[in-house]
Order: sequence, then structure tokens, then C-alpha cells
Amino acid sequence: MKCLILAAGRGTRISRYLGGAPKCTVDIGGVPLIRRTVQALRREGVQDIALCVGYQHEDIRRALEGLDVQYFFNPFYDVTNSIASCWFAREFLQGDDLMIMNGDVFLEDALLSRIMAEEKSPVMFADPSRREEADYKFYYPSGLLEKYGKELTGEDITGEYVGVAKFRREEMPGFVGHLEEMIAQSRHSVWWENVLYENLAERPVHVVDTDGLFWAEVDYVEDYERILAFVAKK
Repeated sequence: MKCLILAAGRGTRISRYLGGAPKCTVDIGGVPLIRRTVQALRREGVQDIALCVGYQHEDIRRALEGLDVQYFFNPFYDVTNSIASCWFAREFLQGDDLMIMNGDVFLEDALLSRIMAEEKSPVMFADPSRREEADYKFYYPSGLLEKYGKELTGEDITGEYVGVAKFRREEMPGFVGHLEEMIAQSRHSVWWENVLYENLAERPVHVVDTDGLFWAEVDYVEDYERILAFVAKK
């Protein structure tokens, strides 16, 4: 198993609270979030870890000083979305089972262990306890992704997307092929997840619940405060 962490974006919704620092470098109990994530992945046995970086990448490298990780630099981070970052790391995406996750996601250790143990593939993870307040919403009544988007409402919401997905190695050549097709069509302003969304008819995507385990994505200052409260309680 290897892991690609996406950490190239600017994080405009919370940046004014962070003094311009990348949101994946926020302090969590004296440790930058991204460093905590890499160390947690190591404890789970994931040794091959790479990051897609762009905005203030020097800060991220400093936060991970002394840890053996690879870097892929997206120089166009300010005019592209995460699909472009994945494209720069396309060679890394193949050769082993793979996890892709957003760098600004905090996962409690028990949830990361649950994610690592999941055998379905491709599989994304969602929190059914967060529906109307969710940022990016999933509808998966039978355990397979049917609808997705920020605009979903009411009964069309099953849970909030956590920002983590897993794949078996044999699925990655097809994934990378479609990724390259989309970039060749100049579709570099969409999320990497669109590679999955646009192929649901041919390639169903499983969705697995977080089962009440804690996570948060650092998009707003309220998210950061929830993380700090969880860590303080622990």
C-alpha cells in the first residue's frame, strides 16, 4: 500500500486565520497536521508516501523535515484543481494498492485503521452523521455511490465525503488512462474525484461509513476548532 497526499491548494476559506500558511500545516497538539498524518500512515505500515505540493510548498517541506517522503510539484496550483496535481504524480499512482487523501484531513487513529483494513475497491469514505451541514455530499443508499455534489439536499444526502479513497493496484492503469484523457481535454479545473464520478456506470464506487469515528477537514476555522477540541479531550 502507498499513499498520495494532495496538498497543493491555497485554502482560501481559512487562509486569513493561518497567516498565509498551508492549511495542512496547522498545529495539532504541537505537531503540524501533515506531519501527524504521515507518522500515522507509517504506524499503519504505509512506507511509500508522496505529496503533491504547490502553494507555500517550502512550509510543507519544513513541516516534514526528517521524514522520507516524495514530492510532486504542481506549478499551476493557482489556476488548476486537484486533477492536475494527480496528473503530475501519475507515475506514482501505479504499481501497488493506493490511497489518495486530502492533506487537510484529520483522521483519528481508529478511523485510519478502519480505512486501511477496508477491502472494497474502489472505495470512498463518508460520514452519515453529517448531512445538511456537509460540505461535499454523497448519496449512497445501497453502499454504492449514486449522487455527489455540494448542491444535494434532503433525502438525496447519505453522508459527507471524508476526502479519502482507496484502490487496488489492478484498477490504476484504467484510472490513470482516464486521468490523462481528461487533462488532454484541458479539463484541469475539476477535482481528481471526477475521474471516478464520470465512470460510475462502468466502474461502480463503494462508499463506507466512518461509524462515528472522528475526522475533520480544515476548510473553516470551525473545523480546526473541532479538531483541537477532540485532541484536547483525548
